[in-house]
Amino acid sequence: MIKRIGVIGAGTMGNGIAQVFAQSGFEVKLHDAAAPAIERALKTIDKSLAKFVEKGKVSTEDRDAALARLSAAPSLDSFGDVDYVVEAVVESLDVKRTIFGALDKITRPDVILTSNTSSISITTIGAATTRPGSVLGMHFMNPVPLMTLVELIRGQATSDEAMNTASDLCRTLGKTPVEAADYPGFIANRILMPMINEAIFAVMEGVGTPEAIDSVMKLGMNHPMGPLTLADFIGLDVCLAIMEVLHSGLGDPKYRPCPLLRRMVAAGHLGRKSGQGFYKY
Repeated sequence: MIKRIGVIGAGTMGNGIAQVFAQSGFEVKLHDAAAPAIERALKTIDKSLAKFVEKGKVSTEDRDAALARLSAAPSLDSFGDVDYVVEAVVESLDVKRTIFGALDKITRPDVILTSNTSSISITTIGAATTRPGSVLGMHFMNPVPLMTLVELIRGQATSDEAMNTASDLCRTLGKTPVEAADYPGFIANRILMPMINEAIFAVMEGVGTPEAIDSVMKLGMNHPMGPLTLADFIGLDVCLAIMEVLHSGLGDPKYRPCPLLRRMVAAGHLGRKSGQGFYKY
């Protein structure tokens, strides 16, 4: 019976994941290597729930109950009593493998360990543990409280039982699980990132301004947000990291990151979070 969830990483994705679990009745322990990040995350969750209350989507009682189910975990050692783990740290294989190796020793042997990675191999992450059958990808979409899709990634060794447990959990959260195989980028980013990369090539080559390209995709293809606005929202550094995973993992030159993308990341123009990307914020 899954009652207590451990969430690692208190950034945008981690706090969103912690919030949806807490709203769905689970006790949540939130850990981050940087203690101030946990404080910030708890404030962000409080604000997010306040908006739901304002819009009449959540009652004041339910908001208070959800907040009461959230607690800060000062170290990974406090994950000894959790029933399920979601890792949502930086997109770095080395960092993730270190965390999963540690979790393997700290958590009970029956606990499923999942990663919110958007492109890194689940098989490789799972190989850092003694329980690769209980390791899978649980890729939430941003913003987590609003987006219904969760990509579930099956590693080479992931068991049917672990996948079924994760699927049931998604439905409990009010999310729709979709299974993807463990290939670079999975389904979402295998299709989305080359489109964003191509839009950046179109800017670099003077095919159109960012406004023109976004307008064509919104008005002509009925996308709710243009690819360059979306890239700014995701973070250009994240887009570059995923393109590099696609390029190195699949070896096809069509996944080569656009030189303009590299240049903007080098300049620190990362999109919304830095105040400047293809647009100013």
